[in-house]
Amino acid sequence: MEILWMIEPWHWLVLGFVLLIVEMFVPTFASLWFGAAAIIVAALSWLLPISIVAQVIIWLVLSAIFLLAWFKFIKPLSVDRTKAGLGGSVIVGEVGMIIEPPQLDRAGMVRFSVPIVGAAEWVCRTRGEQVAVGDRVVVTDIVGNELIVSSMKSQAAMHKNMQV
Repeated sequence: MEILWMIEPWHWLVLGFVLLIVEMFVPTFASLWFGAAAIIVAALSWLLPISIVAQVIIWLVLSAIFLLAWFKFIKPLSVDRTKAGLGGSVIVGEVGMIIEPPQLDRAGMVRFSVPIVGAAEWVCRTRGEQVAVGDRVVVTDIVGNELIVSSMKSQAAMHKNMQV
């Protein structure tokens, strides 16, 4: 007695939904793509007479394509470029532009082109150096919630003196 084993379209659909449910508990985005491929194979096998071998090959190829697309195109978009959640030392060395110059009696403001630790503008002071609106500055230290900045010109002069 020979038993023919067949994969019905609903098998693929159930597999796809199980993998999608697993993704809710294991947030790696790995089972998501296998589940999506299984759902597509279910749809294709309902529409077309496809052999079991072809179904499995289509599922594997679609899964591989989805995984490659995820790692090549989609995942890089989710990279957090703000450095949020990291220690304050990641700010030292960042370059920004003065939008409000610091005075002896009050702090100024510096703006970064990309948000740093969640904010694009930070309160800043200098160590007695005069800076004007529009000057490019580099963060040299952090005191509390204020950045200590130095103008790029003075930094370049300091590096030039160190090389001599």
